[in-house]
Amino acid sequence: MFTVIPAVDIRGGRCVRLHQGRAEEETVYAEDPVLTACQWEQQGAAWLHVVDLDGAFAGHPVHTKLMERMIRSVSIPVEVGGGLRSDDDLQRLVAAGAARVILGTRACGDADGLDKLIARFGDRLAVGIDARQGRVQVKGWTETMPLDALTLAARMDRQGIHTLIVTDTAVDGTLQGPNLSAIQAICDRVSCEVIASGGISSVADMAALCRLNRPNLTGAIVGKALYEGAVTLKALQAACRADGESSVAIT
Repeated sequence: MFTVIPAVDIRGGRCVRLHQGRAEEETVYAEDPVLTACQWEQQGAAWLHVVDLDGAFAGHPVHTKLMERMIRSVSIPVEVGGGLRSDDDLQRLVAAGAARVILGTRACGDADGLDKLIARFGDRLAVGIDARQGRVQVKGWTETMPLDALTLAARMDRQGIHTLIVTDTAVDGTLQGPNLSAIQAICDRVSCEVIASGGISSVADMAALCRLNRPNLTGAIVGKALYEGAVTLKALQAACRADGESSVAIT
């Protein structure tokens, strides 16, 4: 099942988008992220992707209570991330009803700890792989590691991670289109599910993703294009149906 997932990024308690993840290039789209989450559900979203940007930069959650309210305000599943680096942080959001909690920076090390988290949370634990020019970025995309995204993806797959959320940070928030070759390469390297993120701006972009025809490519996260009105959620969902009907279905 292929799902178009609206993103709700939180900074300063508001719904924002950043250009290529840069804190100084912020656009505010709504004052109330809870209301925004409810609006996406009303428009037909099947999932929501929520990120605590302040938490990602700080290295610990900042807007946990707000995310808990968002989770409880909608009936659709919500995946959450941003600064989730302790077991307690993960447990609190799972207890609040998060369908998936996303590890980023922490997943790059501590293999034994990751094994324990997988055993504890199962398929509710996802890993976000954020990369620029193929190299993994961590700590709110402020540091680039000498680690290849494909290598990290393969390692996460071997350890038993059920879902990878793959973002090309060079195109995120730019409306320049997704990095199709990078997404295809990761899908071909792993057997786990992959969700694409970054750069999706149009029906054509979504159709191109669906035409990759990778069975483990199960969704795509869209942010700026929806908030700017460049495309609607329903149009993106319809594009997936039209281009992937034989092999990809939309929820």
